[in-house]
Amino acid sequence: MGRYLGPVCRLCRREGIKLMLKGVRCETAKCAMERSWRNSPPGPRRWRRRRTASEYGVRLREKQKVKRFYGVYERQFQRYFAAAERSRSNTGEALLTLLERRLDNVVHKLGFAPSRRAARLVVAHGHVRVNGRRVNRPGYLIGVGDTVAARPAERSQKLIRANLGDGGGPPVQAWLELDSAALTGSVRALPTSEDVQIPVEVQLIIEMCSR
Repeated sequence: MGRYLGPVCRLCRREGIKLMLKGVRCETAKCAMERSWRNSPPGPRRWRRRRTASEYGVRLREKQKVKRFYGVYERQFQRYFAAAERSRSNTGEALLTLLERRLDNVVHKLGFAPSRRAARLVVAHGHVRVNGRRVNRPGYLIGVGDTVAARPAERSQKLIRANLGDGGGPPVQAWLELDSAALTGSVRALPTSEDVQIPVEVQLIIEMCSR
């Protein structure tokens, strides 16, 4: 599995919004987007940049924003888009639903990990079970009725309980159900575009990927 090893705050600065790549830290004054002298895009100084982005540039930024928010690379994103095109529902809605159903995203939204980056490690190291089975693929797609639980091992239980105690993620959304005492969560319904936590112009992404 590929990994981005560069500075993650640079990605938020590039997209101009908080991608919440560092979890709780992104909500504090230490976040680069909270500092006026660091919240500009990386690269050449402002006076050397183009004043307006091209139509291609606007669509590319929207696509990159979604990819970086969910932590997927181009090949993975293209597979999700192809699957969304094959679905009978709206392509944009289907694309966002597939991304929201990723196991690392569900683990983060249940509060088992403070960020999606941390959730990928939690999944890859085998700290969670899906329907009682070990799943170590962060991109595993969760379905309605599936249950995500901490591994019975003491180490896994301690880690996830600590993340829940620290407020490891945002408030649990309506399509998920959390039992913090048993360290389990279940999927009550499929997520929708309303559950995406960043503003997304999905039509611009569809226009770019359909070229």
